[in-house]
Amino acid sequence: MKVLLITQYFYPENFKSNDIAFELVKRGYEVDALVGIPNYPEGKIYSGYGLFKKRRENIKGVNVYRSFQIPRGKGGGLKLMINYLSFVFSSCFNVLFYFVWRNYDAIIVHEVSPIFQAYPAILLRKLRKVPVYLWVLDIWPDAMMSGGGIKNKKILSFVNRLVINIYSQCDRILISSKRFTESILSKGDFIDKIRYFPNWSDDLLKADSEYPIPQLPDGFKIILAGNLGHSQNLDAVVQLILSLRDIKDLKWIFIGNGSEKEWLDNFIEANKLRDVAFTLGRFPLEAMPGFFKKADALLVTLRSGFPHLGMVVPARLQAYMSAGRPVLAMIGNGGADVIKEANCGYAVSAGDYEALAAIIRNSVLVDKEAFETLGYNGRCYFEREFQKDICIDNLCRILKEDFN
Repeated sequence: MKVLLITQYFYPENFKSNDIAFELVKRGYEVDALVGIPNYPEGKIYSGYGLFKKRRENIKGVNVYRSFQIPRGKGGGLKLMINYLSFVFSSCFNVLFYFVWRNYDAIIVHEVSPIFQAYPAILLRKLRKVPVYLWVLDIWPDAMMSGGGIKNKKILSFVNRLVINIYSQCDRILISSKRFTESILSKGDFIDKIRYFPNWSDDLLKADSEYPIPQLPDGFKIILAGNLGHSQNLDAVVQLILSLRDIKDLKWIFIGNGSEKEWLDNFIEANKLRDVAFTLGRFPLEAMPGFFKKADALLVTLRSGFPHLGMVVPARLQAYMSAGRPVLAMIGNGGADVIKEANCGYAVSAGDYEALAAIIRNSVLVDKEAFETLGYNGRCYFEREFQKDICIDNLCRILKEDFN
């Protein structure tokens, strides 16, 4: 089969779109990728690339075509919207004047925000009758409220109509969380289009962990790794730390960067938590196995009050499970369903730091050996459900289901 992947984010940026393209090539597919100019997350174009530089290349067998795109800057407001729209319009132009002459069996859209990046695929579908597979990782317009803080009802209503239009014109809607089904069906009768296609993680337990990491503090180490942004509900996390500050053995370690990191640093300093809370900044993926192997627990959190975030299964959860470490979570039903089904840790409602503090105090620290076994459970579940090869094999079955 010949596949066109359309996504705003691609190698050398770190997104699952890379795995889809490279793994399909390994399985004998011919893959073209219509993507953006790499500038995530810093908002600056990567070294070696440019608006008029390195726009076509072959990466690991994938023919990569980069649409004109204004960099996202620091990731907010008008500049972010210009970033989104410049990719969409440029990609539609490329479809009309280049890709329309090429033959494809399927188009895959990797739909992290924004959902509008589906429009170039829909345009090619209309012109060449090529089926479109939309992999939904963000629910719009909900993501505009949780991530962008947009509350204007007219804007949200307009975008909601666009989302319904996009769903109606896609042949398959692949969902990364089973909880997405309810939201998608609230926009129309799309049940026959929906297929479950979960996220995955590299096998961190078997990964080479020789990448040097800093010395971690002694004690029971609880690590939160990944983006430190608004959606991670760090307000609740610091309240959790404060409520357990009498337990001096607890050490809270934050690995990553984001819009809330400076606020977190200031809070730790103002509340004299430097002896128990540590922000280490961003490290490459190669460093994560080393950090995770030293963790006694891995923490995942999302903000409450947004239906979208309540349905999401955050990608870091699969990474945590792959490392075989027990999970502590303040999260909505999407992630909590997986944690409970795998029996890989404890999950409480998003923002409920008091409930999680009670669990840590009365269960986790009381029987550390029993808590450790939950990490083994998560690893077993990962091996059955979330290994990369298993997930990509599932994608191939979905594609062949329609092709045959």
